[in-house]
Amino acid sequence: MQKPVPQIDQSWTLFLDRDGVLNRKIDHDYVRNWSQFDWLPGVKEALAYFATRFGKIVIVTNQRGVGRGWMTLEDLNDIHTRLKQAVTDAGGRIDGIYFCTDTTDEGSTHRKPKPGMAMDAKGDFPAIDFSKSIIAGDSGSDIQFGKNLGMYTVLIAPESKHDADLTVPGLAAFARLLQQND
Repeated sequence: MQKPVPQIDQSWTLFLDRDGVLNRKIDHDYVRNWSQFDWLPGVKEALAYFATRFGKIVIVTNQRGVGRGWMTLEDLNDIHTRLKQAVTDAGGRIDGIYFCTDTTDEGSTHRKPKPGMAMDAKGDFPAIDFSKSIIAGDSGSDIQFGKNLGMYTVLIAPESKHDADLTVPGLAAFARLLQQND
């Protein structure tokens, strides 16, 4: 059973996973440079809409490709710099990007579903209230991350596979759903 979408205002924060939510995932690999970053349909427009609704928009992304040595931290920072600029150019904004390069969950405080990236975001933006936050992600670890922090959870997937509050086929569909509640 899908939970109703809460009433959103500027006191809310939107947490977003990156790969599989903003851009296409690469099977059995990682987006290693900007030329491999392929926006999913309607995402930039959705982000422009979210910028009018949410007080903060942050990305929280596990990036073990760096930890495995498949790409450098400079490569990742370049992707994120270009991502933020493309979103700004489309009329949206990203207030922060938090990532974890740990290769395993063991001993990690930041690899989702652990709360470290959310706590870092709250440290940078103390007004973040996790009970007034939404996480949109495409995996069970994203949904568990949100549940662990008391967030409303949105699964970006063709069908419900996890215990999310809401399942939608893409970020653009989630934006349309919020617009219907305006």
